[in-house]
Amino acid sequence: MALGIIVSLITVSTGLGSKKAIKERLGDFSGHITVRSTKSNSSYNTSVLDNQGLDIKKIKALPDVATVQGYAMVTGIMRNENSFAGIIFKGVGKDFDSLRFKKFLTAGKTPFLNGEGYNNGVVISEKIANDLHLKVNDSIVTVFSKADQKPIYRNFEVVGIYKTDIKMIDEQFVVGDINHVRRIMDMKPDEIGGLDVFFKNINNVDEDAPEVEQFIGYKNYAEKATDKYPQINDWIGLFDTNIGIIISIMLLVVIINIIMVLLILIIERTNSIGLLKTLGATNGQIRATFINYTLIIMVPGLLCGNLIGLGLLITQKYTGIIKLNPNNYYVSVVPVDLNPWIIISISIGVLIISGMALVIPSYLISKISPVKAIKYN
Repeated sequence: MALGIIVSLITVSTGLGSKKAIKERLGDFSGHITVRSTKSNSSYNTSVLDNQGLDIKKIKALPDVATVQGYAMVTGIMRNENSFAGIIFKGVGKDFDSLRFKKFLTAGKTPFLNGEGYNNGVVISEKIANDLHLKVNDSIVTVFSKADQKPIYRNFEVVGIYKTDIKMIDEQFVVGDINHVRRIMDMKPDEIGGLDVFFKNINNVDEDAPEVEQFIGYKNYAEKATDKYPQINDWIGLFDTNIGIIISIMLLVVIINIIMVLLILIIERTNSIGLLKTLGATNGQIRATFINYTLIIMVPGLLCGNLIGLGLLITQKYTGIIKLNPNNYYVSVVPVDLNPWIIISISIGVLIISGMALVIPSYLISKISPVKAIKYN
């Protein structure tokens, strides 16, 4: 019983924790919902967001919306004497949510963006920094190309280094001043290529997305963070399947063991069953007594399982002692979600299901003859 509870708690808490952590990393970097022009299609070079029907003020006023930031993107190549890397330059402005982004920083800071002039500071990923042998305060040349035009060169200063553990992000994205993108893409000073919409709770993104779509116009479209990376979305979906399979196996093991306990109790108390029947106890009364007693025997196992399981989970949550390969799992530390309702539900659910499973084998008591039971040794 204790082992079943421990495995169930760890499976559910780490499974839900992983889903939440991956969604939050995707959403906190690129917006829980991204609004783009339909002209952009799947291109990384963003087209100007269409203003017809777009009402940013109403989007910001939605009760579940935390912040909204504008951006524009263009592809380029960072190069130096050591190597080169293809990058997606994501330009952001003075509405950039630097506090939300701060959790990804491993060195340096985010550039100060006031919307005026051109800030040459950029934040690159740890992966790009290692490939190009860059560190904070280093300079790097970036080349941007446009159709039928000469390459455009920009010299940037690395002011920060980030790491999200999401391979598709860390291999490509560089964050800098949106005015550089506007200049390269011939955009007007007030034009943007998209909106990053952040909600107060990413778990409500499916319910909140339709509300945002009301105010984006018919020439723009909204895309959820997980939909941008279908392979990650499929990976997240596997957690539900794995949790269901493991919980089912553990529950089956617990039920089989608790039925064995009941059968052993019936065999050991055969004489008592015969005596109770002789004294006038009904089969239903005796069965209820044995079922209740068996469930009481489970309680120490439930308590021990919860204490050990929660102890292990709390240790992992606050120490991060167990690491993961982010290339395979999209997180570098096993995440834990300690939801008290789920923890309580597991224990109560095990008790209820076990009690229901004991009903059928308890009918063995009705087959016991009082005369033979009293003589049974």
